[in-house]
Amino acid sequence: MNLETNDCSITTGSIATATALSGLQSILTNENIAIVEISTPTDIINVEIKENKKVSKNIAKSIAVKYPYNDPDVTINLEIVATVELLDKVNDETVIITGGKGIGKVTKPGLQVAVGDYAINPIPLKMIRKNLEPLIPEGKSVKVEISAPEGEEIAKKTMNPKLGIIGGISIIGTTGIARSMSSKAYKDSIAYQIDVAIAQNLDNLVFTPGNIGEGLAQEKLKVSKDQIIQTGNYVGFMFNNAYEKGLKEFTYFGHIGKLVKVAGGIFNTKHSVADGRREIVITYAALNGASRNVLEEIYESKTTDDMFEILNRENLSLKVSNDIAKAIKNLCKSQFDIDLNVILVDMTGHFLNENFNLNQFNL
Repeated sequence: MNLETNDCSITTGSIATATALSGLQSILTNENIAIVEISTPTDIINVEIKENKKVSKNIAKSIAVKYPYNDPDVTINLEIVATVELLDKVNDETVIITGGKGIGKVTKPGLQVAVGDYAINPIPLKMIRKNLEPLIPEGKSVKVEISAPEGEEIAKKTMNPKLGIIGGISIIGTTGIARSMSSKAYKDSIAYQIDVAIAQNLDNLVFTPGNIGEGLAQEKLKVSKDQIIQTGNYVGFMFNNAYEKGLKEFTYFGHIGKLVKVAGGIFNTKHSVADGRREIVITYAALNGASRNVLEEIYESKTTDDMFEILNRENLSLKVSNDIAKAIKNLCKSQFDIDLNVILVDMTGHFLNENFNLNQFNL
């Protein structure tokens, strides 16, 4: 299978497998390998090798690149390197896999990889072994070191630091093929935050949309980074995931501009998917007695902060915020059977509603 469209690419797990395989082939054949055919859990795919060379009689180095496709993937154009060494058999191990520069190490429990190990997930490990083992001469073992020269810098743009994966990227993939904006890989990465928190037996978890909410939650609620779960735009997915993992009560904290969408039943808050902020605020303003002129002024507002400046002027901000928080709580109870402690704030972290509980926080 050749991947020649912009709709899909191959995972870092497939690239690591391809570079490891081409390295071993180079050692065995003394040839420079340009393309390798690898077996993935779903298909047989061909992978182009950027560079392949023997370093010595029994060592080869191979490089491949994750080519671009229609997805906001920070690992696009990233080089993955495999250094492969053919050894006399080591104990009963045929394929020994380790990480090198730019591959993260796991420091927190709850992930698929044990604490202290390199962040090379189980399926990529299995793929590398499956593809290499048939070629290994009897009485020999192969040591594979996977590295990514730019991995440490790229990892800063991922969820890895928050998940406790330090020093680089993860080698991931469940099918071998990354498809455009199913967003499965991203969803999986943010869901791991819940696993990490549960594994550490953390209480008083706070779900928030992103970095701004995380910073404000640390400041206002005095919680640690590990207690904070970022949902991104996938609020419904994360709440359902939390429920399935046994979390029935937690705090939902964040800027009114994001959280207000959930009051309208919008559980994917990405702007291009749905907005509704203006309509939701107008509805609750009207229910609390706002005049037609005020509603029209809100309708013409560009941001949620502008809307709440108008509501403040009309002494309606608290009433509207309380109703929005109540709607969020009730909708999430009916949709996911979870009990939320909803806290709405502005960009400065000022609490906008009052019907929430702070007793569990050490304030």
